[in-house]
Amino acid sequence: MPASRKRHSTSVSPRKTPVADTWKIVGECSKDEARHALVAYEEIPDWPEDWVVTGMEVADDRPEEWTLEVYLDRKPTLADLRRVGKLFEGKAPPLFAEQLPDTDWVTESQKNVEPIYAGRFHVRTRDHAPDVRAVDFVIPASQAFGTGQHNTTAGCLAMLDLMKREGVAARNIADIGTGTGLLAFAAMHLWPGARATASDIDAVCAGVVEENAGLNGVALGANAGELTMVIADGMDDPLLKVRGPYDLFIANILAGPLVELAQEFSEAVPPGGNLLLAGLLETQEARVRSAYRQRGFRLARRLVNGDWSILWLRKSRVR
Repeated sequence: MPASRKRHSTSVSPRKTPVADTWKIVGECSKDEARHALVAYEEIPDWPEDWVVTGMEVADDRPEEWTLEVYLDRKPTLADLRRVGKLFEGKAPPLFAEQLPDTDWVTESQKNVEPIYAGRFHVRTRDHAPDVRAVDFVIPASQAFGTGQHNTTAGCLAMLDLMKREGVAARNIADIGTGTGLLAFAAMHLWPGARATASDIDAVCAGVVEENAGLNGVALGANAGELTMVIADGMDDPLLKVRGPYDLFIANILAGPLVELAQEFSEAVPPGGNLLLAGLLETQEARVRSAYRQRGFRLARRLVNGDWSILWLRKSRVR
């Protein structure tokens, strides 16, 4: 997959990644059609958990032409093609199936990507030199989400920088759906005395975070200034609960889970606490904000990066 193509990906399980020896269903469509499909599949209760849905621009100079791709671990059937076709409004575009080479396509797709700047942060792979003028993180290509290239991750970095500049104080941090650990690392740099907890639903992320922590000088452990890694679905882990409440809570996952987990996330944030939400398209923002407004959160700031909304919410002290 050429690195120059912009990937706007989502998946049913937060940070679920395709594996080697996969097939994909491909359809060329308009930007609006792809965005509708990316939202539509999240609303299907029996959508296969291991089918990963992504959308991307065909080329930088053709922003209205997109490709929708659905990855699965077997050869698609005619019924599978029909199922994907139903994601589109009206008539579906022509769909075809393609078998992928026996390789880790996630890592391959992230090789040689250009460094990004977001707020005070510079994020790069080992192929690029550090920028001594910025807060530099090296995040190698890996199976985990969150190298900084996706608009949601970059947007969260920029929002964390804004939070710090506007005087937010954080003593206890959680990063849910951490992927590579990047957002947790950034938060720990901004608030070095805080205790930090990172979690992800995907077990592969434990090793990825440990490796990346070593590369970036991030201490692992349970004390202030150290990061604890947990594998969990949402807040479903006793350690996540006992280490709360969190005055800075980050969740860069998907709109559907953000809504479903609103009550659990709310319980993990104390009055006056800060909540950073991402992984939602602009078209999904109203539904997500409504779910948290009902639980006492009010909008502090919002950023839009591409088609994606990044929300900084504060929990009211009095309800």
